[in-house]
Amino acid sequence: MLKHEIKTEILAGATTFFTAMYIIFVNPAILAPAGFDYNASLTATVMVSALSSIAMGIYAKNPILVAPGMGLNAFIALTLMNNPDLTPAIALGAIFWSGIIFLLLSIFDLRTQVLKAIPKQIRFATAVGIGIFISLIGFVNAGFIIKGNPLSQIHYDDPIVLTFLVIFFIASLLTVKKVKAAFIISIILGTLISWPIGRWYGDASSINFGIKELVYYKGLISMPDFSLLFSMDLWGAFKWSIFPLAFGILFADMFDSIGTFAGVAEACDLKDKNGQPRNLKKSLIVDAFATLGSGIFGTSPGTAYIESAAGIKAGGRTGLTAIVAGLLFLPFMFLSPLLSMVPSIATAPILILLGIMMMNPIKNMNWTDMSIAIPSFITLFLIPFTYSISLGIFWGLLAYTLLQIINGEYKKIPLSLYIIDVFIILLLIIR
Repeated sequence: MLKHEIKTEILAGATTFFTAMYIIFVNPAILAPAGFDYNASLTATVMVSALSSIAMGIYAKNPILVAPGMGLNAFIALTLMNNPDLTPAIALGAIFWSGIIFLLLSIFDLRTQVLKAIPKQIRFATAVGIGIFISLIGFVNAGFIIKGNPLSQIHYDDPIVLTFLVIFFIASLLTVKKVKAAFIISIILGTLISWPIGRWYGDASSINFGIKELVYYKGLISMPDFSLLFSMDLWGAFKWSIFPLAFGILFADMFDSIGTFAGVAEACDLKDKNGQPRNLKKSLIVDAFATLGSGIFGTSPGTAYIESAAGIKAGGRTGLTAIVAGLLFLPFMFLSPLLSMVPSIATAPILILLGIMMMNPIKNMNWTDMSIAIPSFITLFLIPFTYSISLGIFWGLLAYTLLQIINGEYKKIPLSLYIIDVFIILLLIIR
């Protein structure tokens, strides 16, 4: 690998890390109301993210970051809070066993077969839906769109909105000019520009967990807490009452990871000669170990991250990108207060631009055949507006199967897709 290529991969890895680093703080915050200790969960999040991403780079040689999945953490937290029979230890046991099953499915290539059963048009729709999803997250993180309300009333004299627009303009300009480190530069500049908010003018409490200052210093060093390590209850997870949680983890995690691999591969042209996501089997094995490891370390299931597309678009094409992103997590096991200085409006423009970049597959979608257009639209629409990749794919596949049967094309549907549909219906019933 040439010197300039190594530099590009390193910058790409840093870009991926900066766009996904929010997971270090958001994941523990989501799990804390369900009984997970915040500091211990933060340590577990960092360890799973670092080790899984490094493994993805070394073993699967893919520029894909792996970390505890958004959506899955909320599913686990809500299930724990609504089920008195569940404890964090039992939930971690269910995550561990799900990881074991994932690993077996990946080794025997069954997860790859699941991906191949997903129609190509649904894959295109998944990529586009993920792009819209990423952009929506960016607008919500910036306070430009209010989550739960499809239209927000924008006050143009709001310092947060004005600052976000300035950062977005800077990030867009650097991207248009094809500056190599455009994303990282805009994040750093965005953090500096955001410093006065809450100090000299404005109030960031509405988007910053009640804290007035948007960029604030909470200290430098925070020692890691490993109290959740090996705390899972493996036998308690075998109770019948735990089955909905275990099944939900198994299926939702599988489709989240498969959907991410397929979507990123389509949007970023990260495919092999057969048109499948590159090094898919090895990538899914790493993903399985991430879920298994999440149960061991004490956090929600690990999965491939859609934010990986940021690093890929920044030039990352090899496993070095994932290795760099993974290594960057480790210092923040001790330096998490420093990382928290980067405000959401500094990374939000990157997510929006990334979503725009992921729109490319829409040109390959068939909008004239309604039996394909309807399930495709359902997929791309539900992914962002349910905040769930798996739910978008679930309903898209069910609609696709039903419409193909009605259209007399049932013989063209592979048996594997019928089997998947049955599991989807079961999961939707027990959710």
